[in-house]
Amino acid sequence: MGKSEHIVVIGAGIVGLVVAEKLISQGKQVTLVEKEKVAAGASQGNAAGLAFSDIMPLASPGIVKKAIKWFLDPVGPFAVVPQDLPHTLGWLLRFLKAARPAQFKRSIDVQAALMHLGRDTFAPMLKRTNLDHMVRTNGALHVYESQAAFQADLKNWHFRKEHNIDFDVYEGQALHDFQPGLAKSFVAGIFASTWQSVSNPHDFCRAIHDCLQGQGMQTVYGEVTSLSDGQVSLANGDKIAGDKIVLAAGPWSSQLSKQLGDPVPLIGERGYNTTLPKSAWSELDHTLVFSEHGFVAVPLSDGVRIGGASEIARLDRPANYKRSKTMLAKARKLLPDLKDQDGVEWMGARPAIPDTLPVIGYSTKSNNIIYAFGHGHLGLTQSSATAQLVSELIEGQDTSIDVQALRPNRF
Repeated sequence: MGKSEHIVVIGAGIVGLVVAEKLISQGKQVTLVEKEKVAAGASQGNAAGLAFSDIMPLASPGIVKKAIKWFLDPVGPFAVVPQDLPHTLGWLLRFLKAARPAQFKRSIDVQAALMHLGRDTFAPMLKRTNLDHMVRTNGALHVYESQAAFQADLKNWHFRKEHNIDFDVYEGQALHDFQPGLAKSFVAGIFASTWQSVSNPHDFCRAIHDCLQGQGMQTVYGEVTSLSDGQVSLANGDKIAGDKIVLAAGPWSSQLSKQLGDPVPLIGERGYNTTLPKSAWSELDHTLVFSEHGFVAVPLSDGVRIGGASEIARLDRPANYKRSKTMLAKARKLLPDLKDQDGVEWMGARPAIPDTLPVIGYSTKSNNIIYAFGHGHLGLTQSSATAQLVSELIEGQDTSIDVQALRPNRF
C-alpha cells in the first residue's frame, strides 16, 4: 500500500479538531497546527449548544432599525465600538447589505442545509471518538416577556417549520409549568426539542484532541505566517509540508486567506459570559434563550453559563467586562432564584462573516488549500457538516450540499 495522504489542518478550535477527526477516520495522516492551545478562542467558552434549529441569519430585514438602537447602547445585545469603526465599517456595511430580503432568504436555505447535514454527521463522529456521553438532547426554550416580541419571533419559527424543524409553543401558565423559576413577566416560550448540548465545550475539545493524538495525529504549536500550495510556514522559521492544507483558524483565518488572493470580510464578533457554580440554579435543565436581551443561560456539567451578546471591535481590543456584568444582572432579574456569586468571566471572539454563512471551499490559488472558517455562533453546531464537506473537497467528490453559496469570493 502507498503512503497515506498528509493533511495539515491550521487551527485547534472545534472546527479544526472535527475536520482532523474526519480525515483521520478516512485514513489520512494529519498534522494539527495551533498558535496558542487547544480551544483557545470561542471554542473554549461558547454556549455549548448544538443548535440545529438555529437557521435564522443575524443579518435580517428590519435589522437597521434595531441596529441603530443597539449601536447606541455600549452594553446592549449588539454593540459597535466607535473607535474601531475604521477597522469594522466595511464589515458592517456588508452586514446591512446581507439583510436585504432576497439574501436573507438565501442564507436561511443554506443554513438549513448545513444544519441538516450537521445533525446527520455529528452522531457518527461521537461514536467514532466514543464521546457520546458528553452530549445530550435537552432542548432549548426561547422565552418572551411581551406578546409583541413573541408574535414577531413566531414568524421566524415558521421559516424553521418550512425546513422540517419542529417546535412547541407554551403560553401563560403553561410556560411556567414547563419551566419553573422564570420571572412572572414572561408570557410565552418556544421550545426546540432537537437542540443538544455538550457537557462543557472546552472539555469536549480536549477530549477530541486526546482521542486524535491517540490515533497518531501530531500537534505543532506555533503561529502560521504564510501558506502556499504544499507548505505552511511558521513564525519560528519552521516549515510543514502537506499534500493538502485546511485553514480553520477562526477569526485569524482572513489574514492568511488574504495572502492567497481571498480577502474575506471576517471579524472577531466578541461574546462575553459568566460561568457560575453548578449550585447557582437547580431548575436549569435545558438552554434558555432570552431573545429580547440577546443572551442565554446554559447548564454545563460543572456550572451554569450566562452569556452571549455581540460586540463588533478589533481583535486586539481589551475585553469590556461590563458586558458580562450587565448580562448577569439581567439574568438575576429574569431568574429570581439565580445565585450570581462566585462567577468566572470570559470573553472570546467568534469568527463572523456578514451573511452569517461560513466560508467552505477551495482557495482561488489552489485546490490543495481548503477553507473552513467563519462559522460565527455556530462553529460547534456546524463542525461535523464542515468536516464532511472538507473531506469531499479533498477527495474531489461531489459535495453533500451545494457549497457555491459558501465560496470565498462571494462578496
